[in-house]
Amino acid sequence: MAKKLYTKIIGTGSYIPPKVIKNDYFLDYEFYDPSSRKPFDKSNEEIIQKFHEITNIEERRWIDDNQVNSDMAASAVLNACESAGIDKETLDFIIFGHNFGDVRPGNTSVDTLPGLANRVKKLTDIKNPACICHDVISGCPGWTQSMIIADAYLRSGTFKRGVVIGSDTLSRISDPHDRDTMIFSDGAGATIVEAVESETPTGIIAHSSRSDSNPYANLLTFGSSQNPDFEGDDLFIKMAGRKLYIYAISHVPGVVKDSLDKAGLQLSDVKKVLIHQANEKMDEAILKGVFKLYKEKEIPAGIMPMSINKLGNSSTATVPTLLDLIVKGQMEGQEINEGDYIILCSVGAGMNINSIVYKW
Repeated sequence: MAKKLYTKIIGTGSYIPPKVIKNDYFLDYEFYDPSSRKPFDKSNEEIIQKFHEITNIEERRWIDDNQVNSDMAASAVLNACESAGIDKETLDFIIFGHNFGDVRPGNTSVDTLPGLANRVKKLTDIKNPACICHDVISGCPGWTQSMIIADAYLRSGTFKRGVVIGSDTLSRISDPHDRDTMIFSDGAGATIVEAVESETPTGIIAHSSRSDSNPYANLLTFGSSQNPDFEGDDLFIKMAGRKLYIYAISHVPGVVKDSLDKAGLQLSDVKKVLIHQANEKMDEAILKGVFKLYKEKEIPAGIMPMSINKLGNSSTATVPTLLDLIVKGQMEGQEINEGDYIILCSVGAGMNINSIVYKW
C-alpha cells in the first residue's frame, strides 16, 4: 500500500496562569441587566449561584499584570518543544490562533502589530528565518482552524514541522458590569505538528467546518459596558448567550458527524470528544445531540473530559490546554492511548464550527 502524508501531533504544551479567581471574587461586582441597563434586582449571591448551575464554573485563571498574551503563548510553545524533544529551530511555521492580540491591563485596546506569531518567535528566540509566522482570528475555534491550516501545509509537502497555538486573555476584554465576565479566563495551549509518511491513516484523519456568518455573525461582538455611566471608551466582549446556545446545539452535532463520515468511522469508534470548554451545560447538550444523530441513547462515562470547572472559558486555548493536561496525566481518570480516535471540536464567534477526527 502506498504511503501518504499525515499530520501528527508529536508534542503538547500549555501555560495555565497561577492566579486563581473563585466565584466569590465577584460578590462585590455591580452587574447590570443587558436589556434595561439597570442593576439587577437580584443579589450577587443569587446571580453567582445560577451562573454556577448553568456553567459549572467554580474558578478560573487570570493572567498576571506583568504578562500579555504572547508571553503565555511563548511559554506554551517552549513547553511543547520540550515535550516533543525537538529543537525549536527546526520549526517551519508558527500559527497563532487568538482574538484580541496583546491586551494590557486597564486598557481594552487590541494590539496586533506585529502579529502575535512573530512576537512568539522573538520571545522564544527562534532565529531560523525560514520559520514563517502568521495569526488566525476565528473566534474560539482559532486553534482548531489553525490545525486545519497546518494540516494543509504539511500534507502539501510545503512544510515538515510547525507549532500551532491557541491563546487568549479574555479577562482583559470582559465588562466588569456584565455577568458573562464570570465565564471568561486566560490561558495558552500549543501543539507541535509534523508530516509523517504512513501506509495506514494516522494523526488527522478528516475534518469538517462551517461558518454561518449570515445570519449569526453578531452573536459575539465588541460593545460598550452594560453600565450606561461607565467612564471611558473601552469596548468589551458581548455575547448573545441564549442565541449562541441554541445555535451551537443545533449545528455542532452535524459537523461532528460529517467529520466522522469523511473519516469512514462510527461514533462507537471514538474514545474521547475534546470540545471547546464554553459552558458545561451547553457542551453536554451538544454531546447528546451527536449521540442522537447516531440513535445512541447511552453516553459512555468520561468520553467528554471537562476542564471548565477549574479553568473557565479561555477561548482558543481551551482545547489544546485540555489535550495537554490529558496527555501529561494531569486529569484524573482521563487518558488517550495509541490507536485511539478522538474528536477535537470548537464553536465560536462568526459563527464558526470545526471538528477534527484524530487517530492518536
